[in-house]
Amino acid sequence: MDAVKQITTNRKDIEMKSEEMNVPTWIWYPGDYEIWLGNEMNNRRTERGAFFPPFWKIDSHYVVVEFSKKLNLSAPEEIEIAVEGRFNIKLDGKLQFGEPRKFLLPAGEHNLNIKVYNQATPPALFVQGKTVHTDSTWKVTFEDKEWIDESGKASDTSATVYMDAGHWNFNTPDQKPSQFQLATRIENPVASTFIQEGELIDFGKETFGYIQLHGLKGNGVINLFYGESPEEAQDTEYCETLDCLQIENNRVIDLAINKETKLNGDYTLSNSKAFRYVYIQKTDTVSWDGISMLYEYLPVNYRGSFRCNDEEINRIWDIGAYTMHLTTREFFIDGIKRDRWVWSGDAIQSYLMNYYLFFDSESVKRTIWLLRGKDPVTGHSNTIMDYTFYWFLSIYDYYMYSGDKAFVAQIYPRMQTMMEYVLGRTNTNGMVEGMTGDWVFVDWADGYLDKKGELSFEQVLLCKSLETMALCANLVNNEEDTAQYSKLADDLRSKLLPAFWNESKQALVHNRINGKQSEAVTRYSNMFSVFFNYLDDNQKQAIKKSVLLNDDILKITTPYMRFYELEALCALGEQEEVMKEMKAYWGGMLRLGATSFWEKYNPEESGTQHLAMYGRPYGKSLCHAWGASPIYLLGKYYVGVRPIKEGYKEFEINPVLGGLEWMESNVPTPNGDIKVYMDERTIKVKATEGKGYVNFTSQTQPTTNRGQIESLGNNKYRLSLSPALSRGEGEGEMVCISYSPLKK
Repeated sequence: MDAVKQITTNRKDIEMKSEEMNVPTWIWYPGDYEIWLGNEMNNRRTERGAFFPPFWKIDSHYVVVEFSKKLNLSAPEEIEIAVEGRFNIKLDGKLQFGEPRKFLLPAGEHNLNIKVYNQATPPALFVQGKTVHTDSTWKVTFEDKEWIDESGKASDTSATVYMDAGHWNFNTPDQKPSQFQLATRIENPVASTFIQEGELIDFGKETFGYIQLHGLKGNGVINLFYGESPEEAQDTEYCETLDCLQIENNRVIDLAINKETKLNGDYTLSNSKAFRYVYIQKTDTVSWDGISMLYEYLPVNYRGSFRCNDEEINRIWDIGAYTMHLTTREFFIDGIKRDRWVWSGDAIQSYLMNYYLFFDSESVKRTIWLLRGKDPVTGHSNTIMDYTFYWFLSIYDYYMYSGDKAFVAQIYPRMQTMMEYVLGRTNTNGMVEGMTGDWVFVDWADGYLDKKGELSFEQVLLCKSLETMALCANLVNNEEDTAQYSKLADDLRSKLLPAFWNESKQALVHNRINGKQSEAVTRYSNMFSVFFNYLDDNQKQAIKKSVLLNDDILKITTPYMRFYELEALCALGEQEEVMKEMKAYWGGMLRLGATSFWEKYNPEESGTQHLAMYGRPYGKSLCHAWGASPIYLLGKYYVGVRPIKEGYKEFEINPVLGGLEWMESNVPTPNGDIKVYMDERTIKVKATEGKGYVNFTSQTQPTTNRGQIESLGNNKYRLSLSPALSRGEGEGEMVCISYSPLKK
């Protein structure tokens, strides 16, 4: 496969995006800034004061990048230039003197090339003129492959691969990308208690940031022990994170990072931490006047909302949203206390929840770039086989929600090389098995989970990844790849049921070793096969009974896989059952005092058992991104909003109360919102873009204030929404449907 041919972005797409911006912005080689920023974040993790870097391959940015732009100027124009690094300028192939901060471009057609070198941070460029400015229409390359022969003639052919420039929101010359920092605000504790040799500070809820000591003075030592629970903070031997400060001669030395700061009365610790409680011990010769914290966060808008008659569900949505915000940082991370890393399995769920809460496309793209890294591929994403497959799936999901075809074109070459790596590790059956260096994860399970042989779960994910490759290849007009990946997907899909379906068990078995089915049945491949539509209706119903609603099958205790288990049940129309599960599972965490949702919750545990994981008494994260899944479930399967064409050009609304009396929601879209209200007699809808369809059931013939309702038979109805109708043009009101619920 020829990756070079696949770089060209749809010019119309990229020009529209540029026109919308119409402002100069810092640009870089796509993915480079994201990888560098991710390295900065991933390497902040500490474990009891010790530096703890990721254990997978860490890539870096290209140190020399050429930025180019074809110009056609009606008049001479002066441009101002800012760079991160050293640079040179070529105009029409001729090298210019020095590193000018201002440069006069003559009228006419020209080729402008600026080459930037920076070993420390990604080479970045900012150009501003009357009509010429840096944006995503500039071309970039990390190797221009120029050469000159013995006669002095420059090459007239080149194998240079050009990409469209990457950018974010750094739109002034002094707003340098390498200086990006998250926002902060001051928060104060809600309680303070002196216990034994120290003071326990309570900030009232799970939070993230920097402890501040005001009016600090004296000479001595301060030890800070952080905890998501009071037990963890007070356990000075086993709490997961801590800090130690030495104060002497008007200097503060942070012993964990060997950083020395001149003391001027107030002191803010250098490394952010996750905590609700902080237990502080000090020598008597040190004192301070007060304690606060700088809460650190990514400024995002809460565009999505959900409310209903059930206050517990409302609280679950609110705590889920707060959990998502805490774990939405430079990237979507897993948990804020322990790892603070970017994991692909966690990230794909964050993306899906984000589409119903923030709709922050930039955070999605940054995270996808970081997780992929650079070629050559030497291992699975985060070393985990299934996490590689989630990475593929996330790209087409992003396209469907955002409509951003340009991003697919940019990332597609790295999709190709990643899939080449995967296919190079398949067996003679075209299936994947764990090989040396592969972590086959699936889930944290409270019971034995065999990882040997061909796992049905991994084959289901591989099949969906191959289908995703075919779809993305088609988007970038690569007919050869489209045909190849479609055939591979079809071939593998044709093998799934013969290999893993067990008629007597009415389910997919967990794995197959040396061609022989195991006796074990687990939930994972069965529930994914349901919402991937890999089964017929009879098989789906059989799985609902034999697996999903069967307590004899190994139970799922992580919110990670509960996400997919409940999605499968919703896809099977079991919203009332799922509502009970949400109230029992997430409501169970709330009843134990959770202020954010956890990495894992087992209702059968009690007391400090809820804090333990990985063989450590406080190893469990009490703020984990995958714990916020009700946001996605409520948005997609109760409010029922989802795109059916990219970027909500067309969308469906399939509202289901699922045991609620009423609900109302705002679902964000790329350029607007979809508002839905439903009670037991009425459905109201208003959308700001796209063509939509409201699908619903009714015992009697429904009516509407606008438009026409189509009968689909069997008490099923559809109202088509034209853009003008759904926006409420003319009357300025929501489309209102009157219906009667089906009798149970």
